[in-house]
Amino acid sequence: MTDKRTTLSLKPKAKPASDRRGASAAGRKPAQTAERSQPRGQGQGGQAQGGQTQQGERAPAQPASASGYQLKHHVARPPREEPRLRASHEVKVAPQRDYKPDLKSDSLALALLGAASAVARVQGGMALPQALSIVFGDYDVTPQTRGAIQDIAYRTMRQLGRSETLLGLMTSKAPEPPMLGALLCAALSLLDPPEGMPAPYEAFTVVDQAVTGAAAHPDFAHAKAMVNAVLRRFLRERAALVEEALRTPLARWNYPQWWIDTARAAYPRDWEAVLAAGNAHPPLTLRVNCRRQDVAAYLQSLQDAGLDAEQVGPYAVRLAQAINVSQIPGFAEGVVSVQDAGAQLAAPLLDLHDGMRVLDACAAPGGKSGHILETANVELTAVDTDALRLGRVGDNLGRLGLSAQLVTADAGATDWWDGRQYDRILADVPCTASGIVRRHPDIRWLRRKSDTSQLATLSAKILDNLWQMLLPNGKLLFVTCSLWPQESEAQAAAFAARHDAVRLDAPGQLLPVGGAGQDHDGLFYALFQKKAA
Repeated sequence: MTDKRTTLSLKPKAKPASDRRGASAAGRKPAQTAERSQPRGQGQGGQAQGGQTQQGERAPAQPASASGYQLKHHVARPPREEPRLRASHEVKVAPQRDYKPDLKSDSLALALLGAASAVARVQGGMALPQALSIVFGDYDVTPQTRGAIQDIAYRTMRQLGRSETLLGLMTSKAPEPPMLGALLCAALSLLDPPEGMPAPYEAFTVVDQAVTGAAAHPDFAHAKAMVNAVLRRFLRERAALVEEALRTPLARWNYPQWWIDTARAAYPRDWEAVLAAGNAHPPLTLRVNCRRQDVAAYLQSLQDAGLDAEQVGPYAVRLAQAINVSQIPGFAEGVVSVQDAGAQLAAPLLDLHDGMRVLDACAAPGGKSGHILETANVELTAVDTDALRLGRVGDNLGRLGLSAQLVTADAGATDWWDGRQYDRILADVPCTASGIVRRHPDIRWLRRKSDTSQLATLSAKILDNLWQMLLPNGKLLFVTCSLWPQESEAQAAAFAARHDAVRLDAPGQLLPVGGAGQDHDGLFYALFQKKAA
């Protein structure tokens, strides 16, 4: 018998929006959402990761009124349910994600397939940097295509809610295997750039190369006609499809609903700006090593190299255009490091002096460790649970010509501690990393709502443990890259109450809302001093 695979059917052309408004909503079932995660924290647990949203049965073409959320530009229309893709129930063959396609190494088709492979892994619970590392190892690509794969994967993550909603409007069930859906989402992210942004490729090129990529992969070569039909339909009906999609919060904001609700509750006046900032491309900000050069001299060296930049902090310089670190003047020599302007506040807040014993708990990848050692001649111990990431701390310090005692250990335990108390402790504790989502757009799809309370409990344990390691009159700086008050202000207030700690002046919550002087990640700072015995 001939092995026949069922192909993905296309929904018929939708009626104009004006013809659909009066359609009856009777008998419709609401879309179902399930959440899962692979926890990952900032600092001790590494870069933030967690649970992704899985889609259940897809709502019909004329979705019913659901959340009561009113979108801009659609005030007169009732809110709509998010279009969902109907789950496929066919017997699935294990996907060949590590399959090496027979495509030109510098082709867009290969870049799309590589990005789709990474996105599918993220949808399976893996962090995007780890997923890309696997793809780069599996695919034989040029440096240019490697960059293209990364760019497309990050674009897809930032626009995943919108792309999946559009896909739900055009197809009758979820594409199988997941990498096929990821390929379509990757192509849609190129065909449908954010408002005001130019398309990175010609539309016909994207369609042609997406079809070529699909045809080259054994798992979904049979679906190349469907890929062609979906993408061409989007180009024909783009205005109507985008208008329909944007009636849903998922497509409008590109975040899971719980994330939108949490931001709105925490920042009722700023939530829209916070969400929008998380979808923007982050700037490339450098920290000038004051031991090697002052900021004015380094700005001159950038100008001599034909690079526009401006000073945005005591040691912070922001490049007008992001470039590869290998092209940054003085980077290899340790003159500068890449570090967000908000993260550069940590070392100055510690009030460091020569000869102090300092602990950087949850230290990887070492940006703050380097800044501490650039600021003063201190005896630094850098602790992290991840030996591989701790190795990066050593590499970064080596590039700067600095050194510290590196300890692979749990900051929530004491088996590594020699009993000698520290003058200063930097506690960059694990969190949901919701404040750095513009740099790590996969976080929003990996996290789940319950991660917030779980990580807050873990962080409280670490803070309590570190407090006993601090000398009387010593200072502990609590840092988190979370936007959620449960992990930041509520955590700080509870800690101060438990330990009768003196709370000193610190910035508190920094919101990533853009604008002059605010182009930084969303971090939280609280500074405590231990009372003398």
